[in-house]
Amino acid sequence: MLTKDQLQALKQTDVSHLYRLLEEASTPRDLRFILEHLGHLPADFDAWVFTPYLSHESSDIRYWAVKNIGKSANPFLIARLAQLARSDPDAMVRREAVSSIGRMRLPEAIPTLIAQIDEPDPNVLLQVIRGLLVFRHEPIVQEALQSLRDHPHEIIQSTVRGAFQPPTSKRTNHGYTDTAAWLRNVVVHADVQQVLPHVPDESIHLTFTSPPYYNARDYSIYASYTAYLDFLTDVFQQVHRITKEGCFCIVNTSPVIMPRVSRAHASKRYPIPFDLHARLVQIGWEFIDDIVWLKPETSVKNRNAGFLQHRKPLGYKPNPVTEYLMVYRKQTDKLIDWNMRHYSDDVVAASRVQGEYETSNVWRIDPTSDRVHSAVFPLELCARVVRFYSYVGDLVFDPFGGSGTLGRAARDLGRYFFMVEQEPRYIERMREVLGMGELFEEQPPQFLSLAQFLRQEP
Repeated sequence: MLTKDQLQALKQTDVSHLYRLLEEASTPRDLRFILEHLGHLPADFDAWVFTPYLSHESSDIRYWAVKNIGKSANPFLIARLAQLARSDPDAMVRREAVSSIGRMRLPEAIPTLIAQIDEPDPNVLLQVIRGLLVFRHEPIVQEALQSLRDHPHEIIQSTVRGAFQPPTSKRTNHGYTDTAAWLRNVVVHADVQQVLPHVPDESIHLTFTSPPYYNARDYSIYASYTAYLDFLTDVFQQVHRITKEGCFCIVNTSPVIMPRVSRAHASKRYPIPFDLHARLVQIGWEFIDDIVWLKPETSVKNRNAGFLQHRKPLGYKPNPVTEYLMVYRKQTDKLIDWNMRHYSDDVVAASRVQGEYETSNVWRIDPTSDRVHSAVFPLELCARVVRFYSYVGDLVFDPFGGSGTLGRAARDLGRYFFMVEQEPRYIERMREVLGMGELFEEQPPQFLSLAQFLRQEP
């Protein structure tokens, strides 16, 4: 049986023997093994040896043959790949054929790629765009790409539009890591909608919050579910404005049940995470992840009592043991590395996540009870979010501060906090949780009224 090491040796010492092995491979399995593990090809490798397999009955064989041809940069093979890109019945083969043409990075490929600009498969068309972007300064290429600016597929649209935006400097000294001193470790006792308009643009590195439940607490009564969603939309629109480019907003929500009016009426369940999601994406928050907070079943209200007794189909109601942490990033054309590059080596070292950590999107964390707040964040939940989505020295925000657990986690982990809360009893609880700060703390907590906060504004 041929090994990978033998293949690599033949490429260097006896390429003609390698050609014969390809021609004489007795089974599709043997042929695929050779094609898949050839790796980098020598400059003088004859890529024509792969062409008989472009019509092989196995799509896997055709795929790997195409992939190897793409390593050759042989302009005389572009036409063969273009034919496959148009006619192969397998979408992965078509995609790889276009990708291989693009990887050749040959000007001779421009007409072929432009001819594919009407490709209906978005995944194949993205490879066309990728190949053309190499030659984006050519007028004929610019014209072809600009025709896709209003393409219905959102990724194609953003890719093309981003390609023609003015280049941004790679320098990292843009105030990204700066935080306004007058916002650090500040709690404002006020309605968040009165506070947010006075917070400067791009001031916040991370927001983590659990919005008030829809009409589930005395302090959160709304005229309708639509009014509730409108309120949250307004808040997160402002949060988007004050968030630094490419930074994160994590929203903890779960469906809520409105109890029935009487036994003659049904209860109503509102899917808050899903209804809110559509609005957040429209604002300009890019969805990144959904994290499921899993709680012990003993900690939630039992909805199974009736079904336990009668066991009749249609009457089953599971106990809701999960909540969602929906992870969003402020939409940007920049990769996450751009954000990371703003931090010094010392800050990166101090912020690294040490030891074991949760690798899945299911976080098993027990809920926390509090004598004042009935829906308090567990400290561990806040600590994970702060560790995973911010750096030491960042400013972390909670527009619905509650009992201040996020502020405690942020301070414990070397971040600054900024929180808003309108309920007096929660403000008093925050004073207890956060105290007056450590003796030598750089910026001890400040508890401000709206008027005091506005006087602090530069």
